[in-house]
Amino acid sequence: MKPGVLIISHGSRDKTWVGIVEEAVSGLSLREEMPVAVSFLELVEGRLIQDGIDELEYAGVTDIIVIPLFVSSGSTHVDEIEYALGAKSEPERETDLELFTVKAAVHYGYPVDDDPDIAVMIWDKLRELSVEPERETILLVGHGSRHEGFRQRWQQGISSLAERVRKLSGAAAADYGLLNPDSVKAKVEYWQERGHSVLVAPLFLSEGYFTKQVIPARLQGLNYKYSGQTLLPHPLLPHWIEQQVEQKLEELRNSAI
Repeated sequence: MKPGVLIISHGSRDKTWVGIVEEAVSGLSLREEMPVAVSFLELVEGRLIQDGIDELEYAGVTDIIVIPLFVSSGSTHVDEIEYALGAKSEPERETDLELFTVKAAVHYGYPVDDDPDIAVMIWDKLRELSVEPERETILLVGHGSRHEGFRQRWQQGISSLAERVRKLSGAAAADYGLLNPDSVKAKVEYWQERGHSVLVAPLFLSEGYFTKQVIPARLQGLNYKYSGQTLLPHPLLPHWIEQQVEQKLEELRNSAI
């Protein structure tokens, strides 16, 4: 058995966005132990998922541990990639993504959801805005989904993550708003009516169109605090990835016994 790691993110035409993901992965200590490839679902020529698979298999990898670097299991991309890699027989929702050519065994991981490391990352980016925690509500804002089943996963993960951040921060309350279906403005107004100052934290991997334009536009005219700082860059991300890889390696060792 020769394991390797395939980290998959969405991708962007913005080279800065791609660079931030690559920088986060460069901090992995497990690179010294096994091959690691970073691939993107789209928009990054020469670095797509099939390119990553080919790179690892060329290096002799027999078992590919896949880390879907997405913020929620409610993302349709997480589902379609798992299917296209052959890790599940059918996608939950129709997809145009064609099956990849994979000879190695695929061991599919999990996205961010409500991991404790991610809660720490969010609070680290937000803490400078907090003045009176006992009168503050932290509002996590995520992309969300209009698709049945996927929306519920978004809600489950982000609500649990918000509670983790509340416990870390000592804030009076924590809540979440989604862009799809839109609940962001209503949530800010709800907490303001209760006398709370609202600290808005974007649940996105890196800065871009949604964090710079969409979220501020949805909250236009309201009084709130917003750093705009996303999960990356942050030194804890490599730790989150390595924990997941170690868990999969342990499963592989146990199955080999």
